[in-house]
Amino acid sequence: MPVASPIRVRGTSMGTERMCRQRLQAPRSPGRASTDLFKFAGGRASGVARRARIAMYKACTRGGCSLSAITAAIDAAVSDGVDLISMSLGGPVEAFYDDLVAVATFGAERRGVFVVMAGGNDGPTASSITNVAPWMTTVGAATTDRVFPATLRLGNGVVLTGQSLYNIPFSQGAGTIPLVSRDCGKYGDLTPDRVMGKVVVCSKGEGAWAGFDVERAGGAGMISADSRTRFGDAVKAQPFNLPGLQLSSTGGKKLADYMSSVAYPVASFNFTCVTVTGENRAPMVAGFSSRGPNPIVPEILKPDVIAPGVNILAAWSGAASPSGSVMDPRRVEYNILSGTSMACPHVAGVAALIKKRHGDWTPAMIRSALVTTAGPLDKDGRDIVDSGSAVGAAVMGATPLAAGAGFVLPRLAMDPGLVYDAGTQDYVDFLCTLNYTVEQMRQFVPELSKCERTIPGGVANLNHPSFVVVFDGRSRIRTLTRTVTLVSARPERYNVTVAAPDGVKVTVTPATLEFRWPKEKRSYSVPFSSEAGAKARPAGTWEFGHIAWENRKHRVRSPVAFKWDD
Repeated sequence: MPVASPIRVRGTSMGTERMCRQRLQAPRSPGRASTDLFKFAGGRASGVARRARIAMYKACTRGGCSLSAITAAIDAAVSDGVDLISMSLGGPVEAFYDDLVAVATFGAERRGVFVVMAGGNDGPTASSITNVAPWMTTVGAATTDRVFPATLRLGNGVVLTGQSLYNIPFSQGAGTIPLVSRDCGKYGDLTPDRVMGKVVVCSKGEGAWAGFDVERAGGAGMISADSRTRFGDAVKAQPFNLPGLQLSSTGGKKLADYMSSVAYPVASFNFTCVTVTGENRAPMVAGFSSRGPNPIVPEILKPDVIAPGVNILAAWSGAASPSGSVMDPRRVEYNILSGTSMACPHVAGVAALIKKRHGDWTPAMIRSALVTTAGPLDKDGRDIVDSGSAVGAAVMGATPLAAGAGFVLPRLAMDPGLVYDAGTQDYVDFLCTLNYTVEQMRQFVPELSKCERTIPGGVANLNHPSFVVVFDGRSRIRTLTRTVTLVSARPERYNVTVAAPDGVKVTVTPATLEFRWPKEKRSYSVPFSSEAGAKARPAGTWEFGHIAWENRKHRVRSPVAFKWDD
C-alpha cells in the first residue's frame, strides 16, 4: 500500500504522535498561557527540538501495528529524506534476519538516517528489552521529579501516599468509606451488591479505565494497588473519573496487609490537586522499563540510555479519551502518559539537536555522543537507582542492564569530545560474524554475494560506545579493541580512568591518547582478565564498571558489563 509523503509543517512535538491536521502545537497559540491536563503539570511547554520539522507516518490502526505498515512507513520516511526516525513501537525479539523492523532500520542506517526506538515496557524481567540491533538507539524509561500526590488514610491511622490526576480537591474524615478488594481486569465483572458505596481496591486491572466499571457498579471510588513488582515504586499517575489514586507496589502491599488484618477495612481520600516538583529522588529507572541483557546478542549492551518516561505531559488526539476507555466521554488536548514510548521521543529530540549542530555526523557518531555523555548520577549527585529492584526494601543502584550508560544529558551530548564511529560495512561484518547465511544476509544487503570478512575477536569488538565482556570456562582473559575519533575543533589529550569489579583486572593500552587535528582517529586495546584466586562467581553472574577518557573539558565514559559463563 503506498504511503503518502508528509505535509511539511513547523511545530513542536510533545512526545507522542498527535493527529496533526497540518500543524503541531504546544502551546496551542501564543495567547494560551498554559498546557496542562485538568490543570496538572501546567505551564508553557515545548519539545526538546523546538524548531524541528516533523514528518508523521501512520503505521498503526485500532487493530494494531502490522509489520508491513511499519516497514512501509520507515521506507517512506527514508525516501522523503528525513534525518532521523523515532519509533515508539516494539514487538517480540527475533533473529535480525527475521525481524522486518531490524531489516528496515538497517536500510535507514545505510542512508544515514538515525533511528531511535523504545526499549519496551516489560520490566523488570531480565532480557525483556526489545529493538536490540546495534544500529538502533534503544531507550529505557526514567522518572522525573514531578509528582501528583494524593493520600489515603487507613482506618488504623496509617497514611499511604500515591498519585492521582483526579481533579476535584477534597478531604474526608478518617475511616469514612469501606474498602473492598476486587479483580478489575475485565469490564462488567463488578456487581453493585459487592461494591455499591465502597472504595474498590483493584488488585488487577491497572489504569483509570477500570474506574468506569467501578462507577457503573455504584462504587464510591477506586484504588489501583497491584502489589506485583512490574512498576516498582515509580507510580504512574492516572486520570481517574471518580475519586481514585494509584499506589506504588510497596504501598499496595501495605494496603493489602491492612485489609487482611481487620474485619471491616475503611479509609479516606485526600486530594489536593497540586503538582509537586523537586522533592522526590529522580531520575530513577522505571520498574516497567524493559531490561537487558540483549536476548539476541548479549555482547551488545541494551538499553543504550534512559530518558524521561514517567508522567510525561504529551499532546493527545481528540479521537481518544484520556483514560483510553471507550466509556470515557472526556476529550483533552494534552495527556499525562508513561512508558518507554515517552522516553524515546526525548532522545529523538536530543539527536535532532546534535544533527543540527553536526550535520556531517553518522548515526553511530550521534549514538556515541548520547551514550558517552549520559549521566550515571541523579539530580542530587547520587547513583541512579532502580525503582523495580527491591520493592518494599532499600532500592538498589541501577545497573547498565537497566539504565544503559545512564540518563541522557543534552548539553553534554552536543560536545562529546570523542566519538565511536561505525558504518554500514561494520554492521555487515557484525552480521557476518553471527554466521548468517548469504540468503539471510541478503535481507540486509540484496547485492551481497558472500561475507568478505568478520569482526576479529567476535561481535563484542564492534566499535560500539559500550562494552560487554563475557568470561567463560575456556578463557578468563578477553581483549577488546575500540577506535575513537576526535570531534573537537582543537588538538586534545585524553587520559584513561577505569572502574572494575573486585578480582577483574583492566589494562588500557595506550593509557593516553593524543590528537593533533579534528577527525583524527586513535585506537586502543583493553585486556580484561578475571584473576585466579578471585571470588567465585556462579554462571550467569553480571557485574559492572566503566572506561572513561578524560581531560579538563570532556569525559567520554563507556559502561562495561561483565558476565561469567560456564
